[in-house]
Amino acid sequence: MARTEVLPDDRALRLGRRERALAQMAAHDLDVLVLGRQANVRYVAGAPQLWVAGTRPFGPTCVVVRKTGAIHLLSTWDEGVPDDIPHENLYGIAWNPMNTIAVLQKIEGADDVKRVGTDALSPTFRQLLPMAFPNAELVDGEPAMRAARRVKTDEEVAALREAIQVAENALATALPELTEGVSEKELAAVLLEAMTAGGVSTPSTQDVAWVTSREHPWRRASSDGRVRSGDLVAFSVGVLGGGYTGEVGRTWPVGDATQHQAADLYRRWELLWQRLFDACQAGAPATDLISAYHSAKEPLPPMPVARGLGMGFDPPVVSAHLPATAAEEQLEAGMVLAVTGYVWQQGLGAVFGREAVLISADGPQVLTTSPSWQGVVHA
Repeated sequence: MARTEVLPDDRALRLGRRERALAQMAAHDLDVLVLGRQANVRYVAGAPQLWVAGTRPFGPTCVVVRKTGAIHLLSTWDEGVPDDIPHENLYGIAWNPMNTIAVLQKIEGADDVKRVGTDALSPTFRQLLPMAFPNAELVDGEPAMRAARRVKTDEEVAALREAIQVAENALATALPELTEGVSEKELAAVLLEAMTAGGVSTPSTQDVAWVTSREHPWRRASSDGRVRSGDLVAFSVGVLGGGYTGEVGRTWPVGDATQHQAADLYRRWELLWQRLFDACQAGAPATDLISAYHSAKEPLPPMPVARGLGMGFDPPVVSAHLPATAAEEQLEAGMVLAVTGYVWQQGLGAVFGREAVLISADGPQVLTTSPSWQGVVHA
């Protein structure tokens, strides 16, 4: 029988994350952290929450007290809440925000704290939170959470590997369906069905399969969405499993003639990928990933060349469109990046690939294992 109960994250996983969050609270001189962003809430609490999909206004969903390490959590039931968050630290949903403020006022030491950080803020709670923490300065707490989340614990890397495996299994299920006449929607349906069979019902990306354009880079083919002989079909498979995002990207040719014509394009991609991989070194500037495209003489993509993977999308974001941000970033051991390689040829289409790469002190490690069309597994 399938398991239906909601379980908290593994103890070692959640405690390792919480330790990092508390350390960053100390580094940023924060006595209390008030969190509303779902990924941040789960990061410190380790409790999956229901009915939180989509955009919603800021609310104090989780409160972390540095002095005691106590976690106070918005939850109307105990299911999925770890045993290190006692029942008395749970508070329910309130239509009247003053009721929430009344709960926060009762937190031990609330009237004495000096600095309170929030990961977001709304006009309403900008006025109300000083009532809960009357002697505190309200400051931006998101930098502390970003600093905590950018480097992964060993348990987080294991969780990412599991999410990536679900994505790769879904890709492997879809590839045999890639034949002339199949539609992009049909390929997406096979992928999503396989993902769900793997225990994950939430995709992390909107587009999962598309025919690359032969006329314009970074475009879909202007057709009815049907695959034809001669097409290069890209797959971008992303899942949100156990709170962690796992991704893999591959491109597959359709038709024997296309395979022959695309061989040089795939070799260009391999050259680019090797330079991207070599740039994934602890202590290296993030701009080395942008330079990899320059040295391979390939145009930079309009999307980030690399971005952090974790509970959602974590720092850093390395993009030619954010030069100042990329210039400020340095790669650190423990980061996990989704690294994108893309090459295009007029009249043929594009080869797109995305790999999950762990930055380590001993050099980069590729977490994705799906073979490319040429049968090469990156390592």
